[in-house]
Amino acid sequence: MTAVTQRQPAPRPVTALSADEARRMALRAQGLLGAPDRRAGVRGTLRRLGAVQLDTISVLARSHELVPYARLGAVGRSAVESAYWSASPEADAPARPHSFEYWSHAACILPIEEWPHFAFRRRARRAKGHRWHVMKDSARSCAAVLDRLKADGPLTTSQLGGGRNGGEWWDWSETKIAVEWLLDTGDVVCTERRGWKRIYDLAERAVPDPLLHDDLDDTACIRRLVAQAGAAMGVATRADLADYHRLKGEQVDAVIEDTGLVPVTVEGWAKPAWADPEALAAAPRGRHRTTLLSPFDSLIWDRPRTERIFGFTHRLEAYVPKPRRIHGYFAMPLLAGGKLVGRVDPAREGGTLVARQLSLQSSKAVRPMAEALREAAAWVGCDSVRVERCDDPRLVTALRAELTRTDETGPEEDTTA
Repeated sequence: MTAVTQRQPAPRPVTALSADEARRMALRAQGLLGAPDRRAGVRGTLRRLGAVQLDTISVLARSHELVPYARLGAVGRSAVESAYWSASPEADAPARPHSFEYWSHAACILPIEEWPHFAFRRRARRAKGHRWHVMKDSARSCAAVLDRLKADGPLTTSQLGGGRNGGEWWDWSETKIAVEWLLDTGDVVCTERRGWKRIYDLAERAVPDPLLHDDLDDTACIRRLVAQAGAAMGVATRADLADYHRLKGEQVDAVIEDTGLVPVTVEGWAKPAWADPEALAAAPRGRHRTTLLSPFDSLIWDRPRTERIFGFTHRLEAYVPKPRRIHGYFAMPLLAGGKLVGRVDPAREGGTLVARQLSLQSSKAVRPMAEALREAAAWVGCDSVRVERCDDPRLVTALRAELTRTDETGPEEDTTA
């Protein structure tokens, strides 16, 4: 009997990238290198990133407002909210929402087109059978919420008769637990927030019919999310790809060969990486954005990746006791010339933007910091900037002088290639 030898597939070619090329690819993929796509606007930014993280902290603005601002400039804050949450009317059909809120990297705004691809997570939540809160009578409580939404349309928790039993976040009422469970499992959806309150509606009514299905298997869902993460990051390791939508490493391993992502090596990276083919093909050149970044911005929300790409260590200290903070409550990194060159902990006092604590890597960061502070101040309706503390007394003097000069002449744009 003649043995049959099965031919092994040829190894895929691996492209070698310099650390600088990888950094520029990441910036371009995130919409922070090249001319801003103002025509696509906030909705285009959301589709490009695939997820915009939500958080309760509001200093200059809430994080989901800061993300498009960083890429598009001073788009009006009300316009940002409208772009996320308002629906587009359609002839002879319910208005089509542009986004929904669900669990991705954390609680995130997601493009409505991605609804089918989170079916794997809705199934997993349903299989688990409960949240960390426990309902006394889950079937009855859930049925009551669904009946109320069916009868009365989109409602907030308080309109449903729920909320907190006491003053603590974990002390939820039975109705609140029920509606959040229904959100987890996909029977209910949030496609709108008003005044930071979720508006709950029946998924069968709010999600467009072509998208309202959970028939994609887990593999198809995860393959799409890994591919989308790769496109949003430009170049990424296995851990990066997993972290973007909070997948498991083994889930990435199971689908990576079928995502279309291309294997690469990156100078200085200890682990193999994959790149989006379009990111590899496009020359990562253009105008750099000078801006302050939310700590929850998808460019930097993965701290190990931020250190690897930018050589910049950043931590959110909002939940660190005040005496132990190093850079401040909500320190925002400064992006300039395609690099992270400083940070500032901002606050607002009336019409003044206050830089409570500030650090700069060198004197070259003085002018970009002044420009970023003045633009941010104007965006949130402040007409002056006050610098309180800086870790280098010489630089704070130069910064104050630059702020005065910027007031008189206006900001200069960074056109570094």
